[in-house]
Amino acid sequence: VQISGLLERVQVGCLASLNTDNTPYVTPVHYIYLDNSIYIHGLPKGQQISNIVRDSKVGFTVYDMQDILLDPEEKPCDTNTQYESVIINGTAAVINDIEIKKAALQKIVEKYMPHLSDRPLPDNMVKGTAVIRIMIESITGKYY
Repeated sequence: VQISGLLERVQVGCLASLNTDNTPYVTPVHYIYLDNSIYIHGLPKGQQISNIVRDSKVGFTVYDMQDILLDPEEKPCDTNTQYESVIINGTAAVINDIEIKKAALQKIVEKYMPHLSDRPLPDNMVKGTAVIRIMIESITGKYY
């Protein structure tokens, strides 16, 4: 419940994929958590899409820093952070099914622009937008 609450509440996550030289490529993204998967939207071409098409293994994380907990004696090294975080490993794929894309994009609109959620999504925009689905294989959460 705490993990799903954080995934639903946080606005930005970071998607990590591997470049051809095995260096990480990390991108901050808007996303939704739906049906035990993460859905991300974006341009239909680019480094992240190329990486996922070549190697579907990805990492995804969200983090919510809530407060700095200062040490009563003001010792910098004894200061802590109140936070929640989630780390996901999974397999990503670019979604081609127009109905799945439309449903995911509609949920993204509901999350980020709820006042526009009653407006239809034009088919040409749905077709021209990439939707990536991350099938979650492992998920862990931490908090302090």
